[in-house]
Amino acid sequence: MQKAEITRRAWAELEAPLAEMGYEVVEIEFLQEGRRMILRLFVDKAGGITLDDCTAVTQLVSPLLDRSDLVSGEYFLEVSSPGIDRPVRKPADFERFVGEPIRVRAVEPVQGRRNFRGVLQGFDDGLIVVACDGQAYSVHIENLAKANLDR
Repeated sequence: MQKAEITRRAWAELEAPLAEMGYEVVEIEFLQEGRRMILRLFVDKAGGITLDDCTAVTQLVSPLLDRSDLVSGEYFLEVSSPGIDRPVRKPADFERFVGEPIRVRAVEPVQGRRNFRGVLQGFDDGLIVVACDGQAYSVHIENLAKANLDR
């Protein structure tokens, strides 16, 4: 199974059970570091994430992943807070963080560039509007490779 498919299925299988426990799934990554395969979950909740929260999420998620046989072979599960450079992925996140400094990378160039570092001006009709270098750029969410707060 492709990495993108594993990530998509992990979102589908984990988002609801974690929401029931009061956690928001911020991002899921499935990647290889050296010879290790890693499934990395970034979660958040009101008041922030503690080590105990990471442990609780691991204890909930691990058996769900084992039952679903989402990842064949050996992998490491990492659960983390989103940190200060929080990934921004969902439409609600872009609406929530309007006015915040952000880094955005597009898959396909927008007005000749793929990387934008500036202030999130808004999100409307699928367009992420970032002000940088004295100009506003609109990147469609379907053209988004990655976005993070830039605090």
